Amino acid sequence: MTGPGGDGFARWTRRFEDERERRHVRGDPDWERGATLHPAVWSGIQRFQVGEDGDGANLVAKADRAADPDYARAVRLFVAEEQNHARLLALLLAAGGRPTLSGHWSDTVFVRLRRLMGLRLELLVLMIAEVVALRYYRALRDGTDDALTSDVAGRILADEQRHVPFHCERLHASLAELPRPARRPVMASWRLLLLAVSLVVAVDHGLGLRRLGLGRRRFVADVMASSGEVVSAVLAPLSRTAGPNPTPNGHSNTKADSARRSPHGGTRR
Repeated sequence: MTGPGGDGFARWTRRFEDERERRHVRGDPDWERGATLHPAVWSGIQRFQVGEDGDGANLVAKADRAADPDYARAVRLFVAEEQNHARLLALLLAAGGRPTLSGHWSDTVFVRLRRLMGLRLELLVLMIAEVVALRYYRALRDGTDDALTSDVAGRILADEQRHVPFHCERLHASLAELPRPARRPVMASWRLLLLAVSLVVAVDHGLGLRRLGLGRRRFVADVMASSGEVVSAVLAPLSRTAGPNPTPNGHSNTKADSARRSPHGGTRR
């Protein structure tokens, strides 16, 4: 697949590689600071850590079958970033004296659904988790006074804000293979499933979200509002999906920017 820049997903490979080098230079957060959070917030972090964990073998195998070496390479780098998220969250839990979980029912459901599907449907399900994660990590970054937690959540959020346009670009190309009348119903169905998942997450994480200053209704409303931009990117001409960082709501990576410009879906592969 060749994008507007003439190099297709090689451009995304370079972005992932550049970010990998930046992480190496920056190093890890200062885990010695420790972390203090409400038990309900810790519970949410434990569940998201389960979702971020996984070896990515199923997704990588489907990317390989797509016969685009640049895309397959970018997917491997994407999976490595998600694995790093699981590592960061596990170390954050350790800094707060909390264990990781061996599993969670929501993650099991997502994994089983996606393994039954081809690449297009797997990415649609994955995007539900990514959009929900955007809103959760933004709340975790901005809703606590714990410096270590805010640092970790901000790092993960910055990565997720790149992941969404990456998947949008691939989904744009994939849906273009469908008859035109079928494309909008596919994305309408995707939004309905996203709404259902958002409601489950809002109920499951309600107390923790409130501790982060975010009510259940607001969480669902924000996730659904951001989904409109995802749908537009997936259905738009390719030139519109390849701009710099077209993330839902354009949320930035710092608390200061967030104030100025005032989406628990698991992502196990």
